[in-house]
Amino acid sequence: MSTPRVRFRGITKRFMGIVALRDVSFDVAAGSCHAICGENGAGKSTLGRVLAGVHRADEGSIELDGVPIHFPSPRHALDAGVAMVHQELAFCENLTVADNLSLGALPRRFGFVDTAALHARAVELLSAIGASIDPTRTMASLSVAEQQVVQIAAAVGAGAKVIIFDEPTSSLGETEAENLYKLIGQLRARGVTQLFVSHRMPEIFALCDSITVLRDGQHVATQPTAGFSEAALVRQMIGRDLAPLAVAAPSARGRERLRVERLASPGRFEEISFSVHAGEIVGLAGLVGAGRSEIARAVFGLDPDATGSIAVEGKPVRIRHPRDAVRLGIGFVPEDRKKQGLVLGMRSRENATLPTLKSFSRGGWIDRRGESAAVGASFERVALRAGAESAVGALSGGNQQKVVIAKWLTAKSDLLILDEPTRGVDVGAKAELHAWIAKRAAEGAAILLISSELPELLGLATRILVLREGRLRGELTQGEATQDALLRLMAGLA
Repeated sequence: MSTPRVRFRGITKRFMGIVALRDVSFDVAAGSCHAICGENGAGKSTLGRVLAGVHRADEGSIELDGVPIHFPSPRHALDAGVAMVHQELAFCENLTVADNLSLGALPRRFGFVDTAALHARAVELLSAIGASIDPTRTMASLSVAEQQVVQIAAAVGAGAKVIIFDEPTSSLGETEAENLYKLIGQLRARGVTQLFVSHRMPEIFALCDSITVLRDGQHVATQPTAGFSEAALVRQMIGRDLAPLAVAAPSARGRERLRVERLASPGRFEEISFSVHAGEIVGLAGLVGAGRSEIARAVFGLDPDATGSIAVEGKPVRIRHPRDAVRLGIGFVPEDRKKQGLVLGMRSRENATLPTLKSFSRGGWIDRRGESAAVGASFERVALRAGAESAVGALSGGNQQKVVIAKWLTAKSDLLILDEPTRGVDVGAKAELHAWIAKRAAEGAAILLISSELPELLGLATRILVLREGRLRGELTQGEATQDALLRLMAGLA
């Protein structure tokens, strides 16, 4: 048998006494696309970071083409041909796309940065993956999906022989994901070995040659993809069968809770008008850059440049700041939970009461007993698998998302804006979140749902609004909506 490109032997990693990986051993064949699957917190990302030099294993060894390796830093890993596309994005947000794509290797001319060469290299790297992002834009001005595309371009452009993709499509739309799938095929044809971490079953079975399953930090199985069925893979991942999702039917359309008219923001979107009624789940679909998240932020008072009119419960309102939105009963689950939805250094309990802390204040002191009771009820409703006093930064992605949602349950928000609510969440947690969304609608909440996963929109939304280039281009009812019809509207096809 040929020597595997990567060999893990007895990898163990602990964080402050908590075992993230325990005695993990398996091989990855050269030139293959090898999936690593498991629930949130199973150790998938940790294993990738150990290989990429971000973490150092406490025990065990790694071989690259039969040679033992030890990378003290990601720079050393990259020099050896190992690159990683991280799920949690890390950039210098004040610098341009071109600057970020050449960090650590800035082209120079006469002792100064060669800006022409810098720009040309950025265009080349982005073109290689079919991206059309302006290299002169700052990273902070890009959406999460666009930042993900830039990160992919940087890893592929490094010429690595091993690339670790950690949830690379979690924030990409259908079109961008299809471009990535084509790129993965091209990399395989060039002999590049790929470790592919994903929660999306269809892409795992379509792209990957072999699958390794981790559960609770331990190796469960490694075998060819053909040896798994989807049900069997889920069973290996979560240790039980995943029950069919019993989605509660939304209640009859009730009173109008939100009306947006002629909402606009220069360079982002224009002439946006829609309404959301009690008992409705209104989906918002569109390609990356269509303006979905920007509209959500404007409605929640996060865009000072936005113009237009908003009415809540039939009354015109002015939302200039998120505190105005919270006062009106609006809750917002943002696309990037770690930057916009949570304070990672605080406890789960503290995060869950941030918008409502005044209601638990007594004479300038926080009523801990009342706070704990309210938070406990919210955590129970979202089935949080962590204690209220746990550090939110140490939780898995699924549990972090549940804390963000519990925050708006505690606030008793009946008008919810959910932007990519299941991004980076495993199949078990995703099913729980889907059921929760449907239940809230059945209870009479009005929900605006933004998602890059068309099956999620098709399965939950009572009607779907389609955006393209910052404008509303169509509306489909639940009976009319199909994946093909949505893609055609999103792409501007007849």
